[in-house]
Amino acid sequence: VSLGGVKDESDIRGHRKTYVGAMPGRIMNAMKLAGSKNPVVLLDEIDKMSNDFRGDPSSAMLEVLDSEQNNAFRDHYIEVPFDLSDVLFITTANTLDTVQAPLLDRMEVIELSSYTREEKFHIAKEHLIKKQEGKNGLKASQIRICNDAIYKLIDSYTREAGVRNLERQIGSLCRKAAKEIVEDGVKKVTFKADNLEKYLGHEKYLPDVVSDKDAVGSVNGLAWTSVGGVVMPLEVLVLDGKGRIELTGSLGDVMKESAKIAVSYCRSVADKYGIDKDFYEKKDLHIHAPEGAVPKDGPSAGVTMITGIISALGNIKVRSDVAMTGEITLSGKVLPIGGLREKTMAAYKAGVKTIIVPFANKADLDDVDDTVKLCCEFVFAKTIQDVLDVALIPNSKNNVPLELLSKNEPERKKLTV
Repeated sequence: VSLGGVKDESDIRGHRKTYVGAMPGRIMNAMKLAGSKNPVVLLDEIDKMSNDFRGDPSSAMLEVLDSEQNNAFRDHYIEVPFDLSDVLFITTANTLDTVQAPLLDRMEVIELSSYTREEKFHIAKEHLIKKQEGKNGLKASQIRICNDAIYKLIDSYTREAGVRNLERQIGSLCRKAAKEIVEDGVKKVTFKADNLEKYLGHEKYLPDVVSDKDAVGSVNGLAWTSVGGVVMPLEVLVLDGKGRIELTGSLGDVMKESAKIAVSYCRSVADKYGIDKDFYEKKDLHIHAPEGAVPKDGPSAGVTMITGIISALGNIKVRSDVAMTGEITLSGKVLPIGGLREKTMAAYKAGVKTIIVPFANKADLDDVDDTVKLCCEFVFAKTIQDVLDVALIPNSKNNVPLELLSKNEPERKKLTV
């Protein structure tokens, strides 16, 4: 039952027989089509319902979905109670913001995250390519899309939660292959990563920017978006001044507060890293997140900010092959975050070797893709000290504990999987 654009209560409850063109509502019609008293009914796009002067269909749906009262659902056309308690209702929605709170209260919400890169690859290889070959009149022997070409389609030509645009791009390749076979008489067309540009034009999406050199004040953070995870670099610059903190890069309120917590914590551990205790009076800090036009907010950038500030103030380099995520408290504890599956996939795509995540998220490792777990080392941090011990590179000029910070020190693996 498609509910997109439904704005008349009669669509759900039916019309009274006194009206011209009266008919049963969508629910009773679905029961008639199913021919069963206990079918599965899919209510598609329930968030797209609206209301007008003819009534509110969302309120009419309350009786349909409420298990306590739908055993006597009354359709205005049929005019006798009908038992809907044996029906399994499944609803879909893109967003919960437009679903009324009383209606949402009668549902059990299951949130589905976006497909990961590996899932999109297997969906394309096992289903979408075969489907588009059939739609475009091609045999499997006439077209070949290599694995590296599929990955490039996913990374450089689409950016989405699902696979709809990926299927469009595969269909485009199939049509171009069919044209070559008909016009040029070729037997087989092979698509590789290096010849995709010839068929689909230049890349639409560039890869995440990750520094390939260890640098001072530059840290790889991880962020979650609706279409997957991204690597979010954070840069910190120290300037002579009067202790001002400048925040740029379209940061939200939560990240601004994280920056204040980070500065306060850095003041408390200044001695340990050879930082002047009065830096907050004599130095200005400029914290910037690249891609300034993209709004950024959320409680998972605290560890990234602290690492960047300590690195910049103490002139200590940060490892470029490390990415991190987590929020911090004033006492230095690392708090859990969400979206670990997408964030770790973004780090893997960017070539990051070590991923630092909060210790409280250890159980979420079950959701992480097996490919990521095989290729990346995970460090579970209980405190910010665990993060700094792994991310910072020792510098003889600073009071940094060399035995903990050595990049190749075997003891460091006590924190890892």
